[in-house]
Amino acid sequence: MANSRSGDSLLSRLVTILDAFGSHRSSMTISTLSRRVGMPLATTHRLVLQLLDERLLERDADGEVRLGIRLWELASRGSRTTDLREIALPFMEDVQAVVQQHTTLSLLDSENVLYIERLTTRGSAVNITQIAGRLPIHACSSGLVLLAYSPPEFQDDVLGRELVRYTEHTVTEPAALRRLLAGIRQLGHASVPGIIVPDTTGIAVPVFERGDRVIAALNVIVPFGEEDLRATVPALKTAAHGISRALGADRPRGGTSRMPRAV
Repeated sequence: MANSRSGDSLLSRLVTILDAFGSHRSSMTISTLSRRVGMPLATTHRLVLQLLDERLLERDADGEVRLGIRLWELASRGSRTTDLREIALPFMEDVQAVVQQHTTLSLLDSENVLYIERLTTRGSAVNITQIAGRLPIHACSSGLVLLAYSPPEFQDDVLGRELVRYTEHTVTEPAALRRLLAGIRQLGHASVPGIIVPDTTGIAVPVFERGDRVIAALNVIVPFGEEDLRATVPALKTAAHGISRALGADRPRGGTSRMPRAV
């Protein structure tokens, strides 16, 4: 595969271009894209034309380029994410009916939390999560759940890094994080106020797959100070158990059966 002068392969340059588009910048001119990805304009233009030919990019009415519908088509064919969303959605709707706030489903992708589904209600709390959006693993309730049930070596790797403090409530000190993760495993849920958005509290539980491995986190986001764990945690755990059983988990899990207080 041909490499650029910088040593990047053609495939890596194409991925870099596709990765430049996000929820906050869904379309742009080729010159803007060139500056965004740090490639020469001529190179960017040539690669964009190839992606347009394959319908991986498309032009909008203003002549700007955006991600093409063929990307969605390809990603939807037999994707584990698609299967998981289809299984989880009815259970998420049950949670939504109880909590009447944002309900999300997310996976661990590399060292970030990737959100693959979100249900919302008009007038719900502020929520920065987006479908196909990411948040740092240590600064959201879903990430803390996924981290709590990750292998010890992965936890050591994450906790050994310098973690960003987003609010005064973000836990970044390794010893404090280890205590928080241990509490999540004991209780079977995370309830963390204001760790990335000061005005909201995230509450999350793990979802298991075959082999008793955590595959996802199910989460709700509620206004800070309006947490009702006695209603929210059982609703989340019931839904997570249903999803886990559908995924072939060996047995329902989720911590102690007593009603816990917030972490």
